[in-house]
This record gives sequence, structure tokens and C-alpha cells, in this order.
Amino acid sequence: MLGLLTFILVFGIIVVVHEFGHFYFAKKSGILVREFAIGMGPKIFAHIGKDGTAYTIRLLPLGGYVRMAGWGEDATEIKTGTPVSLTLAEDGKVKRINLSGKKVDQTALPMQVTQFDFEDKLFITGLVLEEEKTFSVDHDATIVEADGTEVRIAPLDVQYQNATVWGKLITNFAGPMNNFILCVIVFWILIFMQGGVRDTQSNNFSIIPDSAIAKVGVENTAQITKVGSHEISNWQDLIQAVEAETKDKTAPVLDVTVSENGTEKQVSVTPEESQGRYILGVQPRLKSDIWSMFVGGFTSAADSALRILNALKNLIFQPDLNKLGGPVAIFKASSDAAKNGLENVLFFLAMISINIGIFNLIPIPALDGGKIVLNIIEAIRRKPLKQEIETYVTLVGVVIMVVLMIAVTWNDIMRTFF
Repeated sequence: MLGLLTFILVFGIIVVVHEFGHFYFAKKSGILVREFAIGMGPKIFAHIGKDGTAYTIRLLPLGGYVRMAGWGEDATEIKTGTPVSLTLAEDGKVKRINLSGKKVDQTALPMQVTQFDFEDKLFITGLVLEEEKTFSVDHDATIVEADGTEVRIAPLDVQYQNATVWGKLITNFAGPMNNFILCVIVFWILIFMQGGVRDTQSNNFSIIPDSAIAKVGVENTAQITKVGSHEISNWQDLIQAVEAETKDKTAPVLDVTVSENGTEKQVSVTPEESQGRYILGVQPRLKSDIWSMFVGGFTSAADSALRILNALKNLIFQPDLNKLGGPVAIFKASSDAAKNGLENVLFFLAMISINIGIFNLIPIPALDGGKIVLNIIEAIRRKPLKQEIETYVTLVGVVIMVVLMIAVTWNDIMRTFF
């Protein structure tokens, strides 16, 4: 249960933060955000803000989404003959169109729709008491959808397609950008919880009590200068040296050179095996000054991003489904993190956030990266692509993502349960 709650919380935070990036910059770019939803599925709460956005909370606590006017498939469809009720303003214009049996206005005018245009000419035509009438629709009118969600109509001037190319570009980039910002903030929280940032640029490591290297008498003030034939000047040197010296060996013994009070000595250490690798039992010391801790949030996020990009590069040149993880793998990882305490959960949150940020920048049309590529093409051509071409390109991206998700999820299930 704890693992499930952790999964829902982590995934929810990451998706809501991601979507808030799109929401904020869409509004700054003059794009109408029709709905900002937390959760998925049936609506349990809704409120229309003065900005025209419907803020909703939905039943299933699985992330969230934004509906931008003119973005994707967000369009109002009313079939001929559909019964609606119209609420008129004092100037005679329609200010509310109700397609549902919910939120009924007793003063509303019933109509069977025969024709409408809520984007350009802003009118609605239909039969009222068997007489055909046409009403002008207010630019800021709302429509109550079949599930009871009330949102603004989407005239052309507030649609995504009519924003400037730079407005569209920053709107698309803002989601991944927020994931990167979240990662940095979480690393700051972790750094302050730990009392400092790890100093990975020094060979003056902290000795873990009762560890392999502590058992041979190495003091906490010692510096590790060499492992085998490998010179050690920082944490990465140490990791690589231990990996090289223990590769394909069973119960290896390492010759470790340490410096204490200016005097060097060599000790033989039998490293302990942990999660498929050998460790000496040391960790980087902490730098606790405010500036180092502040910078540490950025450097930790950057180091994580570089590791992810390197893994992505290896995946491109050496494709392997086992290197990918879908919802099942993420759920398992969140369960493991939950068992190991709050710090592990926060680290997991930071890593998944930056993973999703980088993944969304991959130039596949269904992802933010694909949309950014289309924005760049539009900027170069100085005119947008035809809507049909953009739709087909996006559809291809969706198919690729669906096929990949099915394959990854199936592979996760087989690895986890069989």
C-alpha cells in the first residue's frame, strides 16, 4: 500500500508540475486554457476562474492535464438535432450553452441545434418551439459539456494556432522546463536534509563505520590516493578504479594507498559486495556552506541529466527493451524507495522528474520535443505547416508511443512477475 501511495504521489506531483508549465506560459502567450485538471476520470469538483479556465479535480489521482484552445483534439462537437439550453445575456447574445442535464438554468431557452460556429462567426442556429432561430454567441460564452464540465468556447483569436511561434515554442518547452526546476528544488531539499552537498571533487572521503576499509584501521581523516595502479583524485576516479580492479573477480583483495597526516601507507582491503558490485565503504564528505549547497542543487541535477543522456545514447546505438522501464518498473522502483525512507523517495522523485523532462524533449511528434521541432520549422519557414500535415505527423508519433508503451509494459510484466 505504501508503494502504491508513493507511486501515485510522485507521479501526480511530476505530471501536475509539468502541466502547470504548459498552463502558465500558454496564458502568457494569449492562448486560452479551457481546463486545468488534477487527476483523471470523472469530475468531482470544478470552478471557473475569472481567467476563463475551468479548474477541476477528478476522481483518479493519476497526474493531470491541460486543455488548450485549438490544441490537439480539443474542439466542441455538437451533432445536428442535439437538444441544448441557451442562457442569454442582456444584449441578447448567448452566454451559456448547456449540452448536459446538469447545471440546468430554469430561465434557459431550449433548442435543437441545426448549425453552429463557436470559432469564427460565433453563432448558433436551431429549432425553438419548431421555429428556426439564430443567436449570436458571446466571445466569452461557456459551454456545459455532456459530463457537466463547464468550459469557455474557443474563438480563433485565443487558439493555440494563432499564438506567435515563440509563444507556442515556450508553451511546449515549459512542461519539461518545470520538470528540470522540480528536480533542482528536490535536490536542494535533499541537500539541506543531509546537512550539506557531497564533495565529489576531492579524494578526502568519509569512512563508514564497520565498513571494509574501516576494518583495516583506516582513519576518517585519511585520503585515498591510489587503488591498485589507479591514481585517485576525486569520487569518480574511485568508482572507476574499484570497478576496474574487481571486474570478473570473486572475493577480490584491493591494494589501497592512503595518506594520513602527510604519511602514505598501503593497506589490503577485501571490499564488500552490494547489489552486484564491490564497495570499500566510503562516501564523499559534505560541504555545508550555503553557496556550495545552493550550487549543489544545480550540479546534482546536471550530473543526473548527463547520466540519463548517456544511457539514452547507449539505448539508441544498442537498442534493448530491458534498458527501458514503463509504469510497472516505475511502480516497483517507487515501492523500493518507499521502504528505504523519505530521502530515497525524494531522490526517486528528482530522478523521475528529470527523466520525464528529458524524455519529453525527444523529437517524436506526440511529445513536447516533436511540437518544438514543428515550431522551429514554422519559425524558419515564417509560416505554419498545414493543419492536415501537422495532424498526420502527430498521429504517427502517437502510434509510435503507443506501440513502444505496450512493448515496454509487457516486458516489465514478464521481468517482474515471471
